[in-house]
Amino acid sequence: MIKKLSELALLIPEAKLLGDDVEISGIEHDSRKVTAKNLFVCMEGAHVDGHNFIGQATNNGAVAVLTTRQNFIPPKNISALIVPDMFNALAVIVPYFYDYPARAMRVIGVTGTNGKTTTTYLLREIFSAAALSVGLIGTIQILIGDAAYPVQNTTPNVIDLQHILADMRQKKIQVVIMEVSSHALVENRVAGVEFDTAIFTNLTQDHLDFHGTMKNYLRAKTRLFDMVSRRGHKQNKTAVINVDDAASSEILKHYSCDKILYGLDNSANLRGAELDIRADGMKFKIRGGFGVMNLGLHVTGLFNVYNVLAAVGAALAENIRLDVIKQALENFKSVPGRFERIFSDAPFEVIVDYAHTPDGIKNVLETARQIVKGKVITVFGCGGDRDHSKRPIMGKLAAELSDLVIATSDNPRTEDPEKILDDVEAGIREAIKPLVPSPQSLVPTYERIADRRAAIFRAIELAEAGDVVLILGKGHETYQLLNTGRIHFDDREVAKEAITEVKQ
Repeated sequence: MIKKLSELALLIPEAKLLGDDVEISGIEHDSRKVTAKNLFVCMEGAHVDGHNFIGQATNNGAVAVLTTRQNFIPPKNISALIVPDMFNALAVIVPYFYDYPARAMRVIGVTGTNGKTTTTYLLREIFSAAALSVGLIGTIQILIGDAAYPVQNTTPNVIDLQHILADMRQKKIQVVIMEVSSHALVENRVAGVEFDTAIFTNLTQDHLDFHGTMKNYLRAKTRLFDMVSRRGHKQNKTAVINVDDAASSEILKHYSCDKILYGLDNSANLRGAELDIRADGMKFKIRGGFGVMNLGLHVTGLFNVYNVLAAVGAALAENIRLDVIKQALENFKSVPGRFERIFSDAPFEVIVDYAHTPDGIKNVLETARQIVKGKVITVFGCGGDRDHSKRPIMGKLAAELSDLVIATSDNPRTEDPEKILDDVEAGIREAIKPLVPSPQSLVPTYERIADRRAAIFRAIELAEAGDVVLILGKGHETYQLLNTGRIHFDDREVAKEAITEVKQ
């Protein structure tokens, strides 16, 4: 794709073009990725200023820069496009430059606090079974067909996202399934994306460090349903909404297209019923306008019932046959780091999960309580430089639903791990304060071990036959973010190592 710089300037009111009207062959914000005839975007962040890398970008072939500095003077032989607001400019310029690639594919967006990743993987299984070429953009990775690429954010920034979508279009992808985070919606990263089906999974406390209030957090989620409801270049738009979630009443104010309401409540027109949840899978029925679908699945847990219902709703909205949906779901095994069993000869279960919110912790622990024969031992922590208010809530839930809690580090980032544990421990202590518990409650013991590897080893050491050890918070992640930098750390690897060493 080639566009003249003047074409891009015309899209932005009050934009100023300095220098020659050069041809642009690509848009990049990372100077290391710049190639010949690129427009280099000078992003200004908290720690990095793109203007400091103009030299590297021009050495790599950049012919122009995009900046918000009104007094900017471009280097010799380099043009500049000066805009009043960077986010708004990129939201208009980048999709236009790539000729709106999302219009060439069916695009399904999944938003909500929990369940996005599993729902997207379930959908990928279904659409693949329907012999469609599928692209996936999410927390774990980007998949273009069977080729996998790493990700930095759940939803990439607008430059990277449009580049990815253009690549998918070029590779003849027919369906794109995308996790859409609240950050992405607020920051307009999905600008220029025409969604065909939008899924709302649930809303529980998270990201208040960014949004400030739950009202703002919910408002961000509603933007996806405003987007799917807009008239566009494609037909047959659908909102798929978890009607059991309290926030659904607000989501329902923001759609003006077809809708599918899913849940366990009778008000749902896609309803789960007769649930049989076990350690190695589950069975249940889905009732809808089509009749009844009987499912026997490898995934388990009430939270996965909702994820399956969401996926079925979106697949029906996209006209996938019932027999294809059923077969795909029954063939589906798991998602990395989502209630992932660590298989071994040990007489107890070890499960790794990404749960890092109060609702996520609650869902996983309630599932563990349904399947456990012995004790539930929970290892978890909370991330640093993130929402502080959820830490005692998560500590309290872990204590209430576990027999033993081992509080540890997650990704402390720049915070003192011990200070994070102080916040978590406040909630744990609140849960175990009563001296005489009611018959329905548990009074767990707990330990505090800041070193995550040592905490996992301790949990495995204490586990006995029939127990379930839950290692929560990091799931698929293969790193830990410390104040000294990023190190390799994979809960699954450490758990296997601990089982081998401690239980030999």
